[in-house]
Amino acid sequence: MNRVFVTGMGVISSIGKDLNKNLESLRNSNSGIDKPKYFQSKYASSFSFGEVNISTKTLQEQLGLSEEKGLTRTDLFAFKAFEEAINDAKLSKQEISSFDTALISSSTIGGMCLTDQLYEDANLKSQSSEFLNSYGCSAHTLRLTKKYQIKGFTDTINTACSSSANAIMLGTRLIKSGRVKRAIVGGADSLAKYTVNGFNALKILSESPCKPFDENRCGLTLGEGAAYLVLESEEVVANKKTYAQVLGYGNANDAFHTSTISDDAVGVISSISQALESAKLAPNKIDYINAHGTGTRNNDFVELFGLSKIFNKVPPFNSTKSYTGHTLGAAGAIEAIFSILSINNNELYQSLNINTPISKFNLAPIEKHETGIDINYVLSNSFGFGGNCTSLILSKC
Repeated sequence: MNRVFVTGMGVISSIGKDLNKNLESLRNSNSGIDKPKYFQSKYASSFSFGEVNISTKTLQEQLGLSEEKGLTRTDLFAFKAFEEAINDAKLSKQEISSFDTALISSSTIGGMCLTDQLYEDANLKSQSSEFLNSYGCSAHTLRLTKKYQIKGFTDTINTACSSSANAIMLGTRLIKSGRVKRAIVGGADSLAKYTVNGFNALKILSESPCKPFDENRCGLTLGEGAAYLVLESEEVVANKKTYAQVLGYGNANDAFHTSTISDDAVGVISSISQALESAKLAPNKIDYINAHGTGTRNNDFVELFGLSKIFNKVPPFNSTKSYTGHTLGAAGAIEAIFSILSINNNELYQSLNINTPISKFNLAPIEKHETGIDINYVLSNSFGFGGNCTSLILSKC
């Protein structure tokens, strides 16, 4: 089967509006978590968020889309990261429109970021709203398809926090099976009252910036953003720049609970094991783990439990959600890109907000920015609501 390479990347998050800005923030241990400037909610003063530092209006103007109606913040994030990725990969209009090119995107919120407007429209309290076609999870995918004249296979995935990791996995499988030659994969999500109120109802939002894998962690921090990767078959890569190879992947569902993963880490262990098997790698070959690491009591404990069952010696690990917050449907793609940045630059990024590692395990996340580290294989984990667990293995080309 064809090998699959990453030839383009684009990202917008709370730590930067493009790939280079995100890299700079990771290197300088600059968190993007703070009180929000643009997100309006009665909880805005109670919690910190990983908000992208730009207003929706300004972003729409910068993208040259001021005259477009019905665009949500989620749509705009998708446009921004998608454009950077295809430009980075130097894809032509013909290649983007080819039937050999797939688009697989993901979102958990979609246009529901306009929670109040959705309420008005759903209850017939508005007239002729421009957003009537914007609320679906796939709205941003349809707009990308139209804007870039994408004619090949398209899909939108919503498996909660593992959504865009699953987009990467599906794109890779389509290429390996010979169904397409390239796939543009990723996801986008923006802050919304819908999710903030929901996570607050679960009592898992942290009042202070999240501290994944700390003994005194007290919940997650919600973030927003988008990321896309261009995946291409080795038969069309030729002499193009390549960032990494998608070497392995695994997906499992522990079917334990709607909002937590099982204490015995059934899904976690299965997804990582599948990824290692598909990559034909022994566990000791993994050089670094970009953990799911939400900062909740359940998730961090279970993930470390699962890792300790698979690895005799757990490799260096961190959770970059301590920089961006939990970006939901965009998280898997953003963290895959951060993992690739580690591979390409031979460096590991500091885990933020760690004071006391979890006492049950003799394991501490990466304590400082480290350079000159030979990183050949990275495991990136994304675990979603309902126990949908996905693991990716990315390798040096």
